[in-house]
Amino acid sequence: MAATRAEVCAVACAEAWRGDGEVLAAAMGTCSVLGARLARMTFEPGLLTTDGGALLTREALPLGRAAGPEDAEGWLPFRDHLWLVLHGRRHVMMGASQLDRFGRSNISAIGPWERPDRQLLGVRGAPGNTRSNPTSYWVPRHSRRVFVPEVDMVSGVAAADAHGLRRVVTDLAVLDFGGPGGTARLVSVHPGATVREVLDRTGFDLAGADGEVPVTREPTGEELRLLREVLDPGGLRDREVPA
Repeated sequence: MAATRAEVCAVACAEAWRGDGEVLAAAMGTCSVLGARLARMTFEPGLLTTDGGALLTREALPLGRAAGPEDAEGWLPFRDHLWLVLHGRRHVMMGASQLDRFGRSNISAIGPWERPDRQLLGVRGAPGNTRSNPTSYWVPRHSRRVFVPEVDMVSGVAAADAHGLRRVVTDLAVLDFGGPGGTARLVSVHPGATVREVLDRTGFDLAGADGEVPVTREPTGEELRLLREVLDPGGLRDREVPA
């Protein structure tokens, strides 16, 4: 059976942690969590993964399975978590309600600063994440509502000011900030998606889109087995990114 779009996205998320070594992989969203755990089980065994809370786990856990005492590798209270953030020992893959071409993100409010239309999460850890440790983004719905010319509020800083803004994985493509002046660049499009589709759903110009754009790699047979039989046998990934 061919890989689904969700499985391609999970592997693209996993690639964000390639080469990181022994750092904490912090992920938000089904495909990004799967990506972190898949990376640990395959090409990046030194990654530290959690149960979604304060337990460091010996092995990458299946989605939805509660950690037991036999799964615990260590305890990560919040003060120690913050130490990892401040010293660059964590690579977080966050979500974003808005992203601009410089990598600035917004998770706080939509609408005019003086009177926003919608209140979101607040800036939360985004300033510290982006300034102090490697950061990537997972966007399950690539659209002009997310990829905007200018964010309504800056929660996470631009690539030029960040500790290391790595990549953005969406349901259509992979981006990074290797364009002129640290701007967004199209790295690859997922199988079945097109460059035109990506551009139509992006509210700003993307560097690299006028050349030969590679296709995002598909999962290997072993990666598909791990996703389907070990990490996500319930198929939660396909709820986040429908086939």
